[in-house]
Amino acid sequence: MTGRKPVTVRIARWCATHPWRAVVGWLVFVVVCVGAGTAVGTNKATFEDFWVGEAGRAEQLAAGSGLTPEPVEQILITGKGAAPAGGTAGSADARSAAQDITVRMRELPAVVSVAAPRAARDGSALMVAVTLRGDKETAKEDVDTLLAQTAEARRAHEGLRIEETGSASISNGVNDKQGKDLQRTEAISLPVTFVILFVVFGAVLAAGIPVLLALSAFAGAVGLYGLATWVTPDAGGAALSVIFMIGMAVGVDYSLFYLKRAREERERSGGTISHAAAVELAAATSGRAVVDSGIAVVLALGGLYLMDDVIFSSIASGAILVTLVAVAGSLTVLPALLTKLGRRLDSRATRRGTATDRRGRPAGGSRTWAAMLRPVMRRPLATLLIGSALTAALALPVLGMKMGTEGKETFPDSVPSVAAYGRLVEAFPSEGPAHLVVVRGAEPAAALRKLAERVAGEPLFAHDREPRPTTSEDGRTALLRLPVPYAQNSQEATRSLELLRTELIPETVGRTAGSEAVVSGEIAGGVDYAEHQRGRLPWVILFVSLTTLGIMFAAFRSAALALLGVALNLAAVMVSWGVLTLVFQGTWADGPLGFESLGFVGSRTPLLVFAILVGLSTDYQIFVVSRIREAVRRGVPTRQAVVEGIAGSAGVVTSAAVIMVSVFASFLFIDRVEMKQIAVGLTVAVLFDAVVLRALILPSALALLGDRCWWPDRPAPRDVSDGPHRDRPGGHRHGDHAVTGHGSGAPKD
Repeated sequence: MTGRKPVTVRIARWCATHPWRAVVGWLVFVVVCVGAGTAVGTNKATFEDFWVGEAGRAEQLAAGSGLTPEPVEQILITGKGAAPAGGTAGSADARSAAQDITVRMRELPAVVSVAAPRAARDGSALMVAVTLRGDKETAKEDVDTLLAQTAEARRAHEGLRIEETGSASISNGVNDKQGKDLQRTEAISLPVTFVILFVVFGAVLAAGIPVLLALSAFAGAVGLYGLATWVTPDAGGAALSVIFMIGMAVGVDYSLFYLKRAREERERSGGTISHAAAVELAAATSGRAVVDSGIAVVLALGGLYLMDDVIFSSIASGAILVTLVAVAGSLTVLPALLTKLGRRLDSRATRRGTATDRRGRPAGGSRTWAAMLRPVMRRPLATLLIGSALTAALALPVLGMKMGTEGKETFPDSVPSVAAYGRLVEAFPSEGPAHLVVVRGAEPAAALRKLAERVAGEPLFAHDREPRPTTSEDGRTALLRLPVPYAQNSQEATRSLELLRTELIPETVGRTAGSEAVVSGEIAGGVDYAEHQRGRLPWVILFVSLTTLGIMFAAFRSAALALLGVALNLAAVMVSWGVLTLVFQGTWADGPLGFESLGFVGSRTPLLVFAILVGLSTDYQIFVVSRIREAVRRGVPTRQAVVEGIAGSAGVVTSAAVIMVSVFASFLFIDRVEMKQIAVGLTVAVLFDAVVLRALILPSALALLGDRCWWPDRPAPRDVSDGPHRDRPGGHRHGDHAVTGHGSGAPKD
């Protein structure tokens, strides 16, 4: 043996010779991570962390002047059946219920004030507005006491529908619903993943190991995420959902690739090499690929930090941590388990003592895939053109993609406070989305009164309640709330913002010298947030593409493969975005997927899909091209190596893709459109990668490039007689790295 072995082999050897230490060490690591995260807690993002653009500037001015609107919960009283004469609002029962609610709420320590009951213009409803102490964050902690009293009032007045809504109750309700949906997702994805692995390995034990490692990686990463939130604050429940999604995907995949390769090495020798030797051989090949793909996923997700956005930063931190923990588990505790469990993980062929291939070719090559690739190899140019045309057709709809941000009206109606919000806005249009105009300067209140007079005749604004400015204590800043009777993401709401910023404010407040006027609110915040993303998205794409280019070149020393890898990644992304546009901007998929079309794609979805997909797509490319490169190193011509590499990796990579699809598809059961969009985008991309990119475009492109695909560093051929499958039970060489079954101190099984 010459030269120093790769670090993956050295780690695998130590873990194989000290299996119990490795297993206990891993368990201690996971427990310490969970304990540390629990001890320090989670650092939640503040509302200041979400300020972006002009809307953020308005929030800053309002907060600095003490004009931030106080948190308010609305209790809506409507009739269950036919309304009495004069409407529900005029009935004695409704007035009695409103009085009961007023008394109940005033007794709560969290309540600052309770407004007089307000009747809808058509008499269909009564509303009691309750102002809470503190800010929006403390309101989330206090709102449960209000909801409890609302429930008591509902039971005391059974003839009426009494329900509560507001920012705090909606936020808590949506987060609770998403948490329950995530538990259901776990309950679905875990058994499905286990069944797929059982089909792949044909053994319960072999199927269970990747699932257990993925779950332990998820647990450890959640603990570490608690520590990470003190650097990048937690922005809500989305991060945990993504941690689970990525953790299951990469955790199972990395374990699958490693375990499958170790089994293959035992199969090739007919069970004559030790399990420790097989583990070392797997570490030299699949172990290296796991490291390369892990780096690719981490760097792709790291591009999210460039968005300078607390939501993307928190998601990136969680997803990166779970990827790193999954890589660590695959390189340490997995080799220990494979060695310790030994023959119980072997395939039937190995247990029979029959070698599948003694000539150095990858074992387990798929005859089906080999047959599918023959016409591709015969007519690579025609295949490449067909694959490219299919890609372009699926990606074309992305040109019409419209993006928007989630609002109260887009959250699932299965959350009671969300359903109540819809009925509240219908009865009281001024309680819906609103523009918050903040003015600082001389006589700001007078300037805002002029604006209110000017808005009075505009149909894009709600007029069921007269807007009144609020002035700061120093008299230098004032705030005016201008409600809009349309959904936050509607075209009418966007036009009202444009009208306000470009005409109404300049014609009124703008004529007051020395005044600064800025607009915030749900509508402005969404528009400014989307604009902020559009400005930074090209830089993220550039960063991720360049890092992918570097990783592929470092892995294979090939400029052509690096460029091809970036092109394939972008193709998968464009197809995913195109399908997202088709599915979620139309209404044809509403029923099958269980959602109501918003007419747009969530502004965060394309970027999240891009970052996750590029990492995972590079992951697959590394594993497939590694097999092709191994064949070239054995002296196989490039075209034949493409067939051998893809066919040889087809079983494991296809199984990994099926598992990934099952994990992503399970997120369709989360009753939130944004999560359904992410699920559809990633599922489509993985299927496209497996069916079109790997079966058509990648092999045809490599066939056309021929030996040029390895420029500038073609893998040096080596003598097959010195290959990894010599029948001698002592030393076994794999590539440039010799490994031994007995010299490492591991006994032959």
